[in-house]
Amino acid sequence: MAFSLASDRPVSAAAPRSLFSGALNWLAQINTERARKTSLTALLELDQSRLNDLGINRDDVLEALRNPRSSGRILSARRTLNAWTSTAAV
Repeated sequence: MAFSLASDRPVSAAAPRSLFSGALNWLAQINTERARKTSLTALLELDQSRLNDLGINRDDVLEALRNPRSSGRILSARRTLNAWTSTAAV
């Protein structure tokens, strides 16, 4: 049986096959979280004009830091919103 959506899979399909692969997955998640936090912190070091060029502001980055799992969606939505508001003002 083929599953079309990730939510259609049984829970056992998501479980690691061994303790070693589970540990590797855990380490990969930690590294991903660390890289995300480092990237967002680097964005905070940029001046406001550079952030404006990216279509975001410092508050958007702080919001993304507060919600690390959805940081990409937050910043993308803010860029879209800022693009619409800046073109509407012209």
